[in-house]
Amino acid sequence: MQTSTLPVEEYWTTLASVLPAFSPEQQHTAVTLYRELARGKPLTTERVASVLSVPPERANEELARDPLRAFVYADKGRIVGFGGLAVAPMHHEFRVKGQTLWTWCAWDSLFIPTILGETAEVSSPDPETRELVRLTVSPIGIERVEPKDAVVSFLLPDTDDFDQSAENVMEKFCHSVFFFTSRESGERWRAKHKGTFLYSLDDAFELGLRLVMKQFGDELRRQSAVPAAGVPSPSHESTHT
Repeated sequence: MQTSTLPVEEYWTTLASVLPAFSPEQQHTAVTLYRELARGKPLTTERVASVLSVPPERANEELARDPLRAFVYADKGRIVGFGGLAVAPMHHEFRVKGQTLWTWCAWDSLFIPTILGETAEVSSPDPETRELVRLTVSPIGIERVEPKDAVVSFLLPDTDDFDQSAENVMEKFCHSVFFFTSRESGERWRAKHKGTFLYSLDDAFELGLRLVMKQFGDELRRQSAVPAAGVPSPSHESTHT
């Protein structure tokens, strides 16, 4: 029988080995894209160029480079998603400052508030029971969870999950990462999805903080958007599960 969990440190070691490295310029572009999409509208090349203060040609070149390229989700020439955040409807609703957005997977909704520096209200149906999991997630922690026993599924990523395209990220990773109203519900779903396992929401949140700091920490510190003390180590007990 496959395990229902995986030691947090073991998961982080594997994840960190496959995550792409962003240059300082790319970190700035990525954080800018997140925050512009959080306004709730698709982004044109002209808009991206304007907020980056570069010519449109330079903006196009930057977005076409690895690793940014694999995290840009475009439709009809406009950016409708980036790195887990979307302005087009998806499974996980994500409300920030009155804007209704969505995330590609459940985990995205736990770490994107840190990138935005804003608190989000999250609503996501349990794929097994269809009951809603509701959360309030701030840049530094999970403030509220309903129901209190909610958990999240994860999948151990492969080396090529994050270097192809946004669609590949969604298919290979995001479609295995959901919120569940209870561990029992998560276990029923997990039994039908090979390679998946469950984490507490606290462990998932703190893994997300590690991801954010590894990929965008220099830019966020430059903007003073995260505490200077850094990121806490993932806990092994949850106050929510």
